[in-house]
Amino acid sequence: MDQPTVGILHPGSMGAAVAACAAANATGVLWCVAGRSNASAARAAQFGLTPVATLSELLDRSDIVISLCPPAAAEDLARDVAEHGFTGVYVEANAINPERTKRITELLEPAASVVDGGVVGSPPVRSKSPVLYLSGPAAATSRVEALFAGTAVKTTTLGTEIGKASALKVSYAAFQKTSRVLVALAVGMAREHGVDQELIEVASRRSESYLAEPEYVVKTAVRAWRWGPELDEAADALAAVGLPPEMLRAAASTLARWDDVKDDGTLTLTDALDRLAQP
Repeated sequence: MDQPTVGILHPGSMGAAVAACAAANATGVLWCVAGRSNASAARAAQFGLTPVATLSELLDRSDIVISLCPPAAAEDLARDVAEHGFTGVYVEANAINPERTKRITELLEPAASVVDGGVVGSPPVRSKSPVLYLSGPAAATSRVEALFAGTAVKTTTLGTEIGKASALKVSYAAFQKTSRVLVALAVGMAREHGVDQELIEVASRRSESYLAEPEYVVKTAVRAWRWGPELDEAADALAAVGLPPEMLRAAASTLARWDDVKDDGTLTLTDALDRLAQP
């Protein structure tokens, strides 16, 4: 099969790095500059992505489109793609719940072939190797597997049913993100009583406890603007199967207290906990 042209929507920290891996098996990787920030442009340039002026140009030239954007924008972005009449493979790789993935599939099919995707792990830079889980039509998932063959992005196909990959991603996110929120709450409460160091010492007696690594609180705070919407998606997924979503709703509400420190590289643990304590 000839190497495809790939479009990435949009080159955030994960999207740009994933797109760069796809470039190894593609004719080129395109991104749309319209409406994007200087930071997006810098990331795209860093990873060698090719700019195009409009979404229409990107879709006209792309055989495979990968959507990696903030969860709230996933359906609007898919609707824009559907209105254009895109006929290639659309990889819905956002951290959204299975019901939303199915709605997006209905928007795009039958013109396009939709692959449900979920990235688990950190962006593929500095020897990190995330897994892109896939589900959907066999021919389409095979094309995505071939796109990342031999790269730092590993692929695992879960079957042909749309929703499986997003279910796995949102299930993992529910634990991973919420556990870090609980660390922040536990350390914050202990600090108010002057026993935060003792708490960390207690936790350090257990292996692989996030409580023994309070630096994760800062990492959580600066990513809260992204993680909060992911937990809302996970809560929707729980409610859809009759499980209580309240804990994840509460965790998302807690994360919202850090919305104003988006990607702040200077934030300290003290600052993060102080902000968490503000009403």
